[in-house]
Amino acid sequence: MSFLAMLGPSPDWNVGLSAEDLCTKECGWVQRVIQDLIPWDAGTDSGVTYESPNKPTNPQDKIRPLTSLDHPQSPFYDPEGGPIIPVARVVIERIARKGEQCNIVPDNVDDIVADLVTEEKEEDDTPETCIYSNWSPWSACSSATCEKGKRMRQRMLKAQLDLSVPCPDTQDFEPCMGPGCSDDDASTCMMSEWIMWSPCSATCGMGMRSRERYVKQFPEDGSMCKFPTEETEKCIVNEECEPSSCIVTEWGEWEECSATCGMGMKKRHRMIKMTPADGSMCKAETSEVEKCMMPECHTIPCMLSPWSDWSDCSVSCGKGTRTRQRMLKSPAELGDCNEELKQVEKCMLPECPISCELTEWSHWSECNKSCGKGHVIRTRMITLEPQFGGGHCPETVQRKKCRVRKCHKNNGAEKRRLKEAREKRRSERTNEDADGEQFPVCKMKPWTSWTDCTKYCGGGIQERFMTVKKRFKSSQFTSCKDKKEIRACNVHPC
Repeated sequence: MSFLAMLGPSPDWNVGLSAEDLCTKECGWVQRVIQDLIPWDAGTDSGVTYESPNKPTNPQDKIRPLTSLDHPQSPFYDPEGGPIIPVARVVIERIARKGEQCNIVPDNVDDIVADLVTEEKEEDDTPETCIYSNWSPWSACSSATCEKGKRMRQRMLKAQLDLSVPCPDTQDFEPCMGPGCSDDDASTCMMSEWIMWSPCSATCGMGMRSRERYVKQFPEDGSMCKFPTEETEKCIVNEECEPSSCIVTEWGEWEECSATCGMGMKKRHRMIKMTPADGSMCKAETSEVEKCMMPECHTIPCMLSPWSDWSDCSVSCGKGTRTRQRMLKSPAELGDCNEELKQVEKCMLPECPISCELTEWSHWSECNKSCGKGHVIRTRMITLEPQFGGGHCPETVQRKKCRVRKCHKNNGAEKRRLKEAREKRRSERTNEDADGEQFPVCKMKPWTSWTDCTKYCGGGIQERFMTVKKRFKSSQFTSCKDKKEIRACNVHPC
Protein backbone atom coordinates (compact mmCIF):
# COMPACT_ATOMS: atom_id res chain seq x y z
CA MET A 1 0.00 0.00 0.00
CA SER A 2 1.29 3.47 -0.92
CA PHE A 3 -0.25 6.92 -0.65
CA LEU A 4 0.83 10.57 -0.56
CA ALA A 5 -0.83 13.59 1.09
CA MET A 6 0.35 17.16 0.59
CA LEU A 7 0.82 19.53 3.54
CA GLY A 8 -0.78 22.86 2.70
CA PRO A 9 0.16 25.57 2.66
CA SER A 10 3.76 24.50 2.25
CA PRO A 11 6.44 24.56 -0.48
CA ASP A 12 6.34 20.91 -1.57
CA TRP A 13 6.13 19.04 1.72
CA ASN A 14 4.09 15.87 2.08
CA VAL A 15 3.50 12.77 4.20
CA GLY A 16 2.65 9.24 3.17
CA LEU A 17 3.55 5.56 3.02
CA SER A 18 5.62 3.77 0.41
CA ALA A 19 5.03 0.06 -0.27
CA GLU A 20 3.69 -0.71 3.22
CA ASP A 21 3.35 -4.52 3.45
CA LEU A 22 -0.11 -5.56 4.72
CA CYS A 23 0.51 -9.32 4.40
CA THR A 24 1.29 -11.74 7.22
CA LYS A 25 3.81 -14.57 7.07
CA GLU A 26 0.88 -17.02 6.94
CA CYS A 27 -0.35 -15.35 3.72
CA GLY A 28 -3.19 -13.53 5.48
CA TRP A 29 -3.96 -9.85 6.06
CA VAL A 30 -2.67 -7.90 9.03
CA GLN A 31 -5.38 -6.76 11.43
CA ARG A 32 -4.07 -3.27 12.25
CA VAL A 33 -1.19 -0.97 11.24
CA ILE A 34 -0.39 2.28 13.04
CA GLN A 35 2.35 4.45 11.55
CA ASP A 36 3.61 7.88 12.63
CA LEU A 37 4.58 10.05 9.67
CA ILE A 38 7.30 12.67 9.28
CA PRO A 39 7.34 15.28 6.48
CA TRP A 40 9.17 14.69 3.20
CA ASP A 41 10.49 17.21 0.65
CA ALA A 42 9.43 16.53 -2.97
CA GLY A 43 12.43 18.48 -4.32
CA THR A 44 10.38 20.80 -6.58
CA ASP A 45 10.17 23.99 -4.46
CA SER A 46 12.94 25.77 -2.50
CA GLY A 47 10.80 27.32 0.27
CA VAL A 48 11.86 26.88 3.90
CA THR A 49 8.63 27.81 5.78
CA TYR A 50 4.96 26.91 5.41
CA GLU A 51 4.17 30.23 3.70
CA SER A 52 7.35 30.75 1.66
CA PRO A 53 6.72 32.19 -1.85
CA ASN A 54 6.94 29.74 -4.73
CA LYS A 55 10.53 29.31 -5.88
CA PRO A 56 11.01 26.31 -8.19
CA THR A 57 14.05 24.12 -7.52
CA ASN A 58 16.07 23.91 -10.73
CA PRO A 59 17.22 21.28 -11.34
CA GLN A 60 14.79 19.29 -9.22
CA ASP A 61 16.15 17.37 -6.22
CA LYS A 62 15.34 13.82 -5.23
CA ILE A 63 12.51 13.33 -2.76
CA ARG A 64 13.96 13.07 0.75
CA PRO A 65 12.85 13.25 4.40
CA LEU A 66 13.14 16.69 6.02
CA THR A 67 15.63 16.97 8.88
CA SER A 68 15.93 19.24 11.91
CA LEU A 69 19.07 20.92 10.48
CA ASP A 70 17.86 21.89 6.98
CA HIS A 71 17.43 25.64 7.59
CA PRO A 72 17.31 27.86 10.75
CA GLN A 73 13.94 29.33 9.65
CA SER A 74 12.35 25.92 9.09
CA PRO A 75 9.50 25.05 11.53
CA PHE A 76 11.29 21.72 12.11
CA TYR A 77 14.69 23.30 12.95
CA ASP A 78 16.47 22.04 16.08
CA PRO A 79 19.98 23.43 16.80
CA GLU A 80 20.83 20.16 18.57
CA GLY A 81 19.91 18.11 15.50
CA GLY A 82 17.30 15.92 17.19
CA PRO A 83 14.69 13.82 15.35
CA ILE A 84 11.67 15.55 13.81
CA ILE A 85 8.43 15.08 15.76
CA PRO A 86 5.84 13.22 13.62
CA VAL A 87 3.26 15.56 12.08
CA ALA A 88 0.63 12.90 11.24
CA ARG A 89 -0.46 9.38 12.13
CA VAL A 90 -2.15 6.86 9.85
CA VAL A 91 -4.24 3.99 11.24
CA ILE A 92 -5.01 1.10 8.85
CA GLU A 93 -7.53 -1.44 10.18
CA ARG A 94 -8.97 -4.52 8.51
CA ILE A 95 -12.78 -4.19 8.62
CA ALA A 96 -13.75 -7.55 7.15
CA ARG A 97 -12.51 -10.28 4.83
CA LYS A 98 -14.67 -10.89 1.76
CA GLY A 99 -14.91 -14.09 -0.28
CA GLU A 100 -15.77 -17.73 0.03
CA GLN A 101 -13.66 -18.33 3.13
CA CYS A 102 -15.11 -15.49 5.19
CA ASN A 103 -16.03 -17.90 8.03
CA ILE A 104 -12.47 -19.15 8.49
CA VAL A 105 -10.85 -18.56 11.87
CA PRO A 106 -8.98 -15.22 11.64
CA ASP A 107 -5.19 -15.15 11.60
CA ASN A 108 -3.51 -16.12 14.85
CA VAL A 109 -6.74 -16.29 16.92
CA ASP A 110 -5.87 -19.83 18.02
CA ASP A 111 -2.53 -18.59 19.24
CA ILE A 112 -4.18 -15.67 21.02
CA VAL A 113 -6.66 -17.87 22.83
CA ALA A 114 -3.98 -20.40 23.74
CA ASP A 115 -1.87 -17.67 25.29
CA LEU A 116 -4.74 -16.62 27.49
CA VAL A 117 -5.01 -19.94 29.33
CA THR A 118 -4.28 -18.98 32.90
CA GLU A 119 -1.73 -21.19 34.55
CA GLU A 120 -2.46 -22.40 38.02
CA LYS A 121 -0.91 -20.12 40.54
CA GLU A 122 1.90 -21.64 42.55
CA GLU A 123 1.66 -21.59 46.30
CA ASP A 124 2.62 -18.31 47.89
CA ASP A 125 6.34 -18.48 48.67
CA THR A 126 6.61 -14.98 50.14
CA PRO A 127 9.30 -15.00 52.89
CA GLU A 128 8.01 -14.45 56.40
CA THR A 129 10.36 -11.48 56.73
CA CYS A 130 8.39 -9.54 54.06
CA ILE A 131 5.24 -7.86 55.39
CA TYR A 132 2.75 -6.81 52.65
CA SER A 133 -0.66 -5.16 52.49
CA ASN A 134 -3.55 -7.07 50.93
CA TRP A 135 -3.73 -7.31 47.12
CA SER A 136 -5.74 -4.53 45.47
CA PRO A 137 -8.69 -5.49 43.21
CA TRP A 138 -7.78 -6.46 39.64
CA SER A 139 -7.65 -3.51 37.25
CA ALA A 140 -9.79 -3.40 34.11
CA CYS A 141 -8.42 -5.40 31.16
CA SER A 142 -6.18 -3.38 28.87
CA SER A 143 -8.20 -4.71 25.93
CA ALA A 144 -11.89 -3.87 25.61
CA THR A 145 -12.24 -6.29 22.66
CA CYS A 146 -11.42 -9.92 22.09
CA GLU A 147 -7.77 -9.04 21.43
CA LYS A 148 -5.26 -10.33 23.96
CA GLY A 149 -4.68 -7.95 26.89
CA LYS A 150 -3.57 -8.00 30.52
CA ARG A 151 -4.73 -6.78 33.89
CA MET A 152 -2.81 -5.90 37.04
CA ARG A 153 -3.16 -5.90 40.81
CA GLN A 154 -0.83 -4.34 43.38
CA ARG A 155 0.21 -4.55 47.01
CA MET A 156 2.44 -2.45 49.27
CA LEU A 157 5.61 -3.63 51.01
CA LYS A 158 5.09 -2.44 54.58
CA ALA A 159 8.25 -3.83 56.18
CA GLN A 160 11.33 -5.92 55.33
CA LEU A 161 12.57 -7.52 58.54
CA ASP A 162 15.68 -9.07 56.99
CA LEU A 163 17.42 -6.99 54.30
CA SER A 164 19.49 -9.98 53.18
CA VAL A 165 16.34 -11.83 52.07
CA PRO A 166 14.85 -10.28 48.88
CA CYS A 167 11.11 -9.57 48.82
CA PRO A 168 9.00 -10.54 45.75
CA ASP A 169 7.49 -7.93 43.43
CA THR A 170 4.59 -5.78 44.54
CA GLN A 171 2.77 -6.25 41.22
CA ASP A 172 0.95 -9.17 39.65
CA PHE A 173 -0.17 -9.46 36.02
CA GLU A 174 -2.39 -11.96 34.21
CA PRO A 175 -3.75 -12.23 30.65
CA CYS A 176 -7.33 -11.25 29.87
CA MET A 177 -9.80 -10.40 27.10
CA GLY A 178 -12.70 -7.96 26.85
CA PRO A 179 -16.19 -8.73 28.18
CA GLY A 180 -17.96 -11.61 26.44
CA CYS A 181 -14.74 -13.00 24.95
CA SER A 182 -13.98 -15.77 27.43
CA ASP A 183 -12.87 -19.02 25.80
CA ASP A 184 -14.52 -21.09 28.57
CA ASP A 185 -17.79 -21.17 26.60
CA ALA A 186 -17.27 -22.84 23.24
CA SER A 187 -20.58 -21.46 21.95
CA THR A 188 -19.51 -17.80 22.43
CA CYS A 189 -19.01 -15.61 19.36
CA MET A 190 -15.81 -13.62 19.26
CA MET A 191 -16.64 -10.19 17.81
CA SER A 192 -14.30 -7.40 16.72
CA GLU A 193 -14.63 -3.95 18.19
CA TRP A 194 -16.92 -1.52 16.40
CA ILE A 195 -15.47 0.30 13.40
CA MET A 196 -15.78 4.10 13.54
CA TRP A 197 -19.09 5.72 12.59
CA SER A 198 -19.74 6.56 8.95
CA PRO A 199 -20.30 10.24 7.97
CA CYS A 200 -23.78 11.58 8.71
CA SER A 201 -26.13 11.25 5.75
CA ALA A 202 -27.18 14.90 6.09
CA THR A 203 -24.96 17.96 5.78
CA CYS A 204 -27.42 20.06 7.72
CA GLY A 205 -30.10 18.99 10.20
CA MET A 206 -31.11 15.43 11.12
CA GLY A 207 -29.55 12.41 9.36
CA MET A 208 -28.40 8.84 9.96
CA ARG A 209 -25.02 7.21 10.42
CA SER A 210 -23.88 3.60 10.83
CA ARG A 211 -20.97 1.49 11.98
CA GLU A 212 -19.98 -2.16 11.58
CA ARG A 213 -18.09 -4.95 13.26
CA TYR A 214 -17.32 -8.49 12.17
CA VAL A 215 -17.21 -12.00 13.59
CA LYS A 216 -13.71 -12.95 14.66
CA GLN A 217 -14.60 -16.50 15.70
CA PHE A 218 -17.78 -18.52 15.18
CA PRO A 219 -19.06 -20.94 17.84
CA GLU A 220 -17.41 -24.36 17.73
CA ASP A 221 -20.81 -26.06 17.77
CA GLY A 222 -21.51 -24.63 14.30
CA SER A 223 -24.32 -22.32 15.43
CA MET A 224 -24.71 -18.84 14.03
CA CYS A 225 -23.69 -15.72 15.87
CA LYS A 226 -26.65 -13.73 17.16
CA PHE A 227 -24.74 -10.52 17.83
CA PRO A 228 -25.50 -7.68 15.39
CA THR A 229 -22.71 -6.72 12.99
CA GLU A 230 -24.18 -3.31 12.11
CA GLU A 231 -25.98 -0.59 14.00
CA THR A 232 -27.36 2.81 13.04
CA GLU A 233 -28.30 5.95 14.93
CA LYS A 234 -29.59 9.41 14.28
CA CYS A 235 -27.12 12.26 13.87
CA ILE A 236 -27.45 16.03 13.74
CA VAL A 237 -24.77 17.92 11.82
CA ASN A 238 -26.19 21.44 12.24
CA GLU A 239 -29.08 22.07 14.57
CA GLU A 240 -30.33 24.99 12.52
CA CYS A 241 -30.31 25.05 8.74
CA GLU A 242 -30.69 28.78 8.31
CA PRO A 243 -28.53 31.50 6.66
CA SER A 244 -27.28 32.49 10.13
CA SER A 245 -26.17 28.96 11.08
CA CYS A 246 -22.74 27.34 10.67
CA ILE A 247 -22.15 24.17 8.76
CA VAL A 248 -19.89 21.95 10.88
CA THR A 249 -18.53 18.43 10.62
CA GLU A 250 -19.62 15.58 12.86
CA TRP A 251 -17.99 15.17 16.23
CA GLY A 252 -14.74 13.24 16.10
CA GLU A 253 -13.91 10.27 18.31
CA TRP A 254 -13.32 10.90 22.02
CA GLU A 255 -9.63 11.30 22.91
CA GLU A 256 -8.04 9.10 25.56
CA CYS A 257 -8.83 9.90 29.18
CA SER A 258 -6.40 12.41 30.72
CA ALA A 259 -5.92 10.13 33.76
CA THR A 260 -4.52 6.61 33.86
CA CYS A 261 -6.46 5.87 37.04
CA GLY A 262 -9.30 7.55 38.92
CA MET A 263 -11.26 10.53 37.54
CA GLY A 264 -10.07 12.35 34.42
CA MET A 265 -11.31 14.32 31.43
CA LYS A 266 -11.65 13.51 27.73
CA LYS A 267 -12.26 15.71 24.69
CA ARG A 268 -13.65 15.48 21.20
CA HIS A 269 -13.58 18.00 18.37
CA ARG A 270 -15.33 19.01 15.18
CA MET A 271 -14.51 21.54 12.47
CA ILE A 272 -16.38 24.42 10.83
CA LYS A 273 -17.02 23.52 7.20
CA MET A 274 -18.73 26.79 6.23
CA THR A 275 -19.39 30.06 8.04
CA PRO A 276 -22.92 31.56 8.09
CA ALA A 277 -24.13 32.82 4.71
CA ASP A 278 -25.19 36.16 6.18
CA GLY A 279 -21.61 36.90 7.30
CA SER A 280 -22.36 36.67 11.01
CA MET A 281 -20.05 34.99 13.54
CA CYS A 282 -20.22 31.22 13.93
CA LYS A 283 -21.55 30.32 17.39
CA ALA A 284 -21.21 26.55 17.10
CA GLU A 285 -18.93 24.85 19.64
CA THR A 286 -15.96 23.07 18.07
CA SER A 287 -14.84 21.11 21.15
CA GLU A 288 -16.60 19.19 23.88
CA VAL A 289 -15.31 17.93 27.26
CA GLU A 290 -16.72 15.35 29.65
CA LYS A 291 -15.52 13.39 32.67
CA CYS A 292 -14.12 9.87 32.39
CA MET A 293 -13.51 7.27 35.09
CA MET A 294 -10.55 4.90 35.00
CA PRO A 295 -9.81 2.02 37.44
CA GLU A 296 -9.21 3.02 41.02
CA CYS A 297 -5.74 4.39 41.82
CA HIS A 298 -3.64 2.46 44.34
CA THR A 299 -0.67 4.13 45.98
CA ILE A 300 2.47 2.06 45.68
CA PRO A 301 5.86 3.12 47.01
CA CYS A 302 8.65 3.82 44.57
CA MET A 303 10.85 0.85 43.74
CA LEU A 304 14.43 2.14 43.59
CA SER A 305 17.79 0.54 42.92
CA PRO A 306 20.62 1.00 45.48
CA TRP A 307 22.75 4.15 45.22
CA SER A 308 25.73 3.85 42.88
CA ASP A 309 29.26 4.53 44.11
CA TRP A 310 30.30 8.18 44.26
CA SER A 311 31.88 9.39 41.02
CA ASP A 312 35.41 10.81 40.90
CA CYS A 313 35.79 14.45 41.90
CA SER A 314 35.08 16.78 38.98
CA VAL A 315 38.50 18.49 39.36
CA SER A 316 42.06 17.23 39.70
CA CYS A 317 42.93 19.72 42.45
CA GLY A 318 41.11 22.17 44.68
CA LYS A 319 37.33 22.27 45.23
CA GLY A 320 34.92 20.29 42.99
CA THR A 321 31.81 18.11 43.09
CA ARG A 322 30.97 14.42 42.83
CA THR A 323 27.68 12.63 42.14
CA ARG A 324 25.91 9.35 42.69
CA GLN A 325 22.69 8.02 41.15
CA ARG A 326 20.01 5.38 41.49
CA MET A 327 17.39 4.02 39.09
CA LEU A 328 13.58 3.93 39.25
CA LYS A 329 12.46 0.31 38.98
CA SER A 330 8.69 0.92 39.23
CA PRO A 331 6.77 0.80 35.90
CA ALA A 332 5.80 4.17 34.46
CA GLU A 333 2.08 3.40 34.69
CA LEU A 334 2.25 3.54 38.49
CA GLY A 335 2.59 7.31 38.37
CA ASP A 336 5.30 9.84 39.11
CA CYS A 337 7.92 9.05 41.73
CA ASN A 338 9.14 12.04 43.74
CA GLU A 339 12.11 10.28 45.33
CA GLU A 340 15.55 11.78 44.68
CA LEU A 341 17.39 9.96 41.88
CA LYS A 342 20.65 11.99 41.88
CA GLN A 343 22.77 13.46 44.65
CA VAL A 344 25.62 15.98 44.38
CA GLU A 345 28.14 16.85 47.10
CA LYS A 346 31.31 18.90 47.33
CA CYS A 347 34.77 17.28 47.30
CA MET A 348 38.20 18.71 48.18
CA LEU A 349 41.53 17.62 46.70
CA PRO A 350 45.00 19.06 47.49
CA GLU A 351 45.31 22.74 46.64
CA CYS A 352 46.21 23.55 43.04
CA PRO A 353 49.83 24.78 42.50
CA ILE A 354 50.08 28.59 42.16
CA SER A 355 52.93 29.87 40.03
CA CYS A 356 54.93 33.04 40.61
CA GLU A 357 53.46 36.26 39.23
CA LEU A 358 55.56 39.35 38.41
CA THR A 359 55.10 42.91 37.19
CA GLU A 360 56.30 44.07 33.76
CA TRP A 361 60.00 44.99 33.39
CA SER A 362 60.94 48.58 34.29
CA HIS A 363 62.71 50.84 31.77
CA TRP A 364 66.47 50.41 31.44
CA SER A 365 68.49 52.70 33.76
CA GLU A 366 71.05 55.19 32.50
CA CYS A 367 74.56 53.91 31.84
CA ASN A 368 76.66 53.97 35.02
CA LYS A 369 79.68 55.36 33.13
CA SER A 370 79.95 58.65 31.25
CA CYS A 371 82.48 57.17 28.80
CA GLY A 372 83.91 53.81 27.99
CA LYS A 373 82.29 50.49 28.94
CA GLY A 374 79.57 50.47 31.56
CA HIS A 375 76.24 48.72 32.24
CA VAL A 376 72.53 49.42 32.59
CA ILE A 377 69.98 47.47 34.65
CA ARG A 378 66.22 46.94 34.71
CA THR A 379 64.05 45.32 37.39
CA ARG A 380 60.62 43.85 38.00
CA MET A 381 58.66 43.11 41.18
CA ILE A 382 57.10 39.88 42.49
CA THR A 383 53.34 40.36 43.02
CA LEU A 384 52.52 36.76 44.06
CA GLU A 385 54.94 34.27 45.58
CA PRO A 386 54.65 30.63 44.34
CA GLN A 387 52.49 28.35 46.55
CA PHE A 388 51.66 24.64 46.85
CA GLY A 389 54.53 23.55 44.62
CA GLY A 390 54.02 26.17 41.92
CA GLY A 391 56.80 27.27 39.59
CA HIS A 392 59.74 29.26 41.04
CA CYS A 393 60.09 32.97 40.35
CA PRO A 394 62.45 33.85 37.46
CA GLU A 395 65.10 36.59 37.70
CA THR A 396 63.97 40.03 38.77
CA VAL A 397 67.13 41.99 37.78
CA GLN A 398 68.71 42.06 34.32
CA ARG A 399 72.02 43.72 33.40
CA LYS A 400 73.52 44.49 30.01
CA LYS A 401 76.58 46.35 28.76
CA CYS A 402 76.52 49.94 27.53
CA ARG A 403 79.07 52.24 25.92
CA VAL A 404 78.35 55.95 25.74
CA ARG A 405 81.52 57.32 24.10
CA LYS A 406 85.17 56.42 23.90
CA CYS A 407 87.40 57.77 26.62
CA HIS A 408 90.45 59.72 25.21
CA LYS A 409 93.93 58.91 26.51
CA ASN A 410 95.78 62.00 27.84
CA ASN A 411 99.51 62.62 27.63
CA GLY A 412 101.56 64.06 30.48
CA ALA A 413 100.95 67.70 29.55
CA GLU A 414 97.25 67.12 29.31
CA LYS A 415 97.25 65.43 32.70
CA ARG A 416 99.04 68.38 34.22
CA ARG A 417 96.53 70.76 32.64
CA LEU A 418 93.60 68.75 33.99
CA LYS A 419 95.24 68.65 37.42
CA GLU A 420 95.69 72.41 37.43
CA ALA A 421 92.06 72.86 36.34
CA ARG A 422 90.86 70.65 39.21
CA GLU A 423 92.97 72.61 41.72
CA LYS A 424 91.61 75.86 40.32
CA ARG A 425 88.02 74.65 40.69
CA ARG A 426 88.78 73.50 44.24
CA SER A 427 90.21 76.92 45.03
CA GLU A 428 87.14 78.62 43.54
CA ARG A 429 84.83 76.46 45.67
CA THR A 430 86.83 77.49 48.75
CA ASN A 431 86.50 81.14 47.81
CA GLU A 432 82.75 80.69 47.12
CA ASP A 433 82.30 79.30 50.60
CA ALA A 434 83.89 82.43 51.90
CA ASP A 435 81.85 84.75 49.71
CA GLY A 436 79.10 82.99 47.72
CA GLU A 437 77.82 86.19 46.15
CA GLN A 438 81.20 87.22 44.80
CA PHE A 439 82.23 83.79 43.29
CA PRO A 440 79.06 81.90 42.33
CA VAL A 441 79.39 78.11 41.52
CA CYS A 442 76.97 75.08 41.15
CA LYS A 443 76.25 74.06 44.75
CA MET A 444 74.95 70.47 45.45
CA LYS A 445 73.41 68.86 48.52
CA PRO A 446 75.20 65.75 49.84
CA TRP A 447 74.11 62.27 48.68
CA THR A 448 71.03 60.90 50.44
CA SER A 449 71.15 57.53 52.20
CA TRP A 450 70.46 54.43 50.11
CA THR A 451 66.76 53.51 50.00
CA ASP A 452 65.54 50.17 51.39
CA CYS A 453 66.05 47.22 49.07
CA THR A 454 62.90 46.47 47.04
CA LYS A 455 63.22 42.72 47.85
CA TYR A 456 64.41 40.60 50.74
CA CYS A 457 65.95 37.99 48.41
CA GLY A 458 66.20 37.06 44.76
CA GLY A 459 67.66 40.43 43.66
CA GLY A 460 66.25 43.92 44.30
CA ILE A 461 67.44 47.51 43.79
CA GLN A 462 68.43 50.51 45.92
CA GLU A 463 68.58 54.19 44.95
CA ARG A 464 70.17 57.37 46.31
CA PHE A 465 69.88 60.99 45.12
CA MET A 466 71.92 64.22 44.99
CA THR A 467 69.94 67.40 44.31
CA VAL A 468 71.12 70.93 43.41
CA LYS A 469 71.23 73.12 46.49
CA LYS A 470 71.25 76.45 44.60
CA ARG A 471 70.85 77.31 40.96
CA PHE A 472 72.16 80.47 39.23
CA LYS A 473 70.89 82.20 36.16
CA SER A 474 74.39 82.53 34.72
CA SER A 475 74.78 80.50 31.54
CA GLN A 476 78.04 79.20 32.94
CA PHE A 477 76.18 76.99 35.46
CA THR A 478 73.20 75.80 33.40
CA SER A 479 74.63 72.24 33.36
CA CYS A 480 73.82 71.77 37.05
CA LYS A 481 71.19 69.03 37.52
CA ASP A 482 70.01 66.47 40.07
CA LYS A 483 71.77 63.10 40.15
CA LYS A 484 70.57 59.54 40.90
CA GLU A 485 72.49 56.27 41.44
CA ILE A 486 71.07 52.70 41.35
CA ARG A 487 72.66 49.49 42.66
CA ALA A 488 71.57 45.85 43.06
CA CYS A 489 70.92 44.38 46.50
CA ASN A 490 69.89 41.09 48.20
CA VAL A 491 70.91 39.07 45.16
CA HIS A 492 71.08 35.79 47.14
CA PRO A 493 68.42 33.19 46.17
CA CYS A 494 65.22 32.97 48.18
